Amino acid sequence: MSDDRIVFAPDDVDLRRSPLRRGIAEPTYVLGAFNPALTRLPGGNLLLLVRIAEALVEPVRDGKVRSIRWTPGGYTLDSFDAGAADVSDPRFFSLKGGAYPFLGLTSLSWLLPVELSGDGTRVVAVHYDRAVEPSADYAQYGIEDPRIVAIDGRYWMTVCGVSGGRLCTVLYRSADGFDWTSEGIVLDHGNKDMVPFEGRVGERYATLTRPLSDAWFVPAPDGMEASGPSINLATSPDMLHWKPLAGPALRPLKGSAAYKLGGGTPPVRVRDGWMMLYHGVEKQGAVGVYRTYRALLSPDAREVLERDETRPVLEAAPALIAPIAHQAYLPQPVVFTTGIVRDDDDWIVASGEADLACRLTRVSGRLLR
Repeated sequence: MSDDRIVFAPDDVDLRRSPLRRGIAEPTYVLGAFNPALTRLPGGNLLLLVRIAEALVEPVRDGKVRSIRWTPGGYTLDSFDAGAADVSDPRFFSLKGGAYPFLGLTSLSWLLPVELSGDGTRVVAVHYDRAVEPSADYAQYGIEDPRIVAIDGRYWMTVCGVSGGRLCTVLYRSADGFDWTSEGIVLDHGNKDMVPFEGRVGERYATLTRPLSDAWFVPAPDGMEASGPSINLATSPDMLHWKPLAGPALRPLKGSAAYKLGGGTPPVRVRDGWMMLYHGVEKQGAVGVYRTYRALLSPDAREVLERDETRPVLEAAPALIAPIAHQAYLPQPVVFTTGIVRDDDDWIVASGEADLACRLTRVSGRLLR
């Protein structure tokens, strides 16, 4: 890896131009500028869609814990009894005494387009006027972790919509990568990692999914696979209506450190099929250690040809965020890979580092083929 660096961080965000300024007068700060989608624009430059988690400087005041919420009339603040809440985590609070573990966010996430030079070495422009923000009740607490693919001259972007009613996947489309139109909810089963393929598989669109659950059933005792969050596939005739496939799937493996799996980059075409980078989580502390791994699917995406969780493609790099380490809040190392583009014989890979900043890594095409 000849080039591995932070390209955008919390201090690079001008909150005077945040969409929240239309409704929230309270002081806010950038909890994280991270988990960016990545694509190449028609003119050749790169585009990051950066998740901006904008948080209240003072989330607890006068015995109340507060959160930001989108409404059709603008952004507003809600208040809850701090005595009935656990506020030990800076990212969220949990309300005690309910039938379920109810969580509230101390931040609201929106997406900021950051344009880079074609080789990813410098920021060309930050497009605050093209910010993508919540626009419906199913995303009243924000939109998170975008992925972008370009297929037949059109851009598609998936995001996770967060609300009191559901966790869902919302689809956007664009002709130029800047002006996005929402197509509404396309998956509605607690799915936080819908990652489309960069191109059709045969005549159909394809995507990775990662459904969540409150419980998992025990696996077959004589099998290699474990239970838990895993990566499944689905196909669609139009990007709007998705049919889950029975296989293949990437499930946790017995004996592997990665007890939980989830989508990373959009699968891209390579010589032998579809290459995908995904994340695996090792149980450690409250958050876990996130690493990026590689898998290869067959040309028809019906078979997993290669998979290796002994040698990560990327691991967290604390040295990269050393200048802003005082802003970090996660106790365990995290790299969350979310985008990939080809650049001559190499790949440029975009990740969120420590849920704090945007990391770009140039990886040799010989390593990812």
